[in-house]
Amino acid sequence: MRTGRFGQWTRTGKKTRYYRRRRRVPGRGALVLLGAALILLSVGWFATDLRILGHSLPPPEDETLRLTVPKMKRVKNVPVYNAPANDTASLDAGAIHVKGTGFPWEAEANVYIAGHRLGYPGTGSFLLFYDINKLRTGDRVIVRDAAGRRYVYEVFDRFVVPPDETSVMEPAPGRNIVSLQACTLPDYSRRLVVQAELVSR
Repeated sequence: MRTGRFGQWTRTGKKTRYYRRRRRVPGRGALVLLGAALILLSVGWFATDLRILGHSLPPPEDETLRLTVPKMKRVKNVPVYNAPANDTASLDAGAIHVKGTGFPWEAEANVYIAGHRLGYPGTGSFLLFYDINKLRTGDRVIVRDAAGRRYVYEVFDRFVVPPDETSVMEPAPGRNIVSLQACTLPDYSRRLVVQAELVSR
């Protein structure tokens, strides 16, 4: 009998037969089990994320929010006060969360935030939402509540509506979204609305 690199030769009478040795891969079963465990773990993490996003969190005592939009030059940790849509004094001072609309800690909500495009010099409203028109699909909108919790949204839609169109403030069934609203330029005749959906908190 001769042994070669790839197998062994065996003489049986007049015939010579070649048998290929099977190389055993050490730990193949363990690798399969490890792969299955990683898949199950990933599914578990995904399900946990869904549970976190799909449930309400306890509301903070103070309903004031803070808004950051990385693609908007002046929107960095801006305070957002809870006020009625017709509260022009609050809107002239900065951004407002329209009273009666949702909050980010709720499972299903439309967190409706309005701000001026031009506003007034020397106030928190000055040019606050001036570059809202630059937002595109996938851009981030970050909201923090008074308890310090961070809610990250991603833009998925933008559209223009008449100033008296209130349906855009209604809750989004089964979703938690934030809507940013500002006037259109140059005539302020309509409202530009950008919507983003909650992706992590």
